[in-house]
Amino acid sequence: MIKLTPPSTPAFLISLLLGGAGIAGKLGYFAIAAPNAFWLLTTAFVLLLLSTIFRGL
Repeated sequence: MIKLTPPSTPAFLISLLLGGAGIAGKLGYFAIAAPNAFWLLTTAFVLLLLSTIFRGL
């Protein structure tokens, strides 16, 4: 069984900003992020996943 740890504050905040930018881009509020909205959300979730699996990330 994998032992999960809470993500560090910087990793959580970066993933929150990336996810928020991706959602805002998809909804049309942040036009610069609109073409890459899927990849911003994917990166945010992968960063959050990795920071819960690996300690100190």
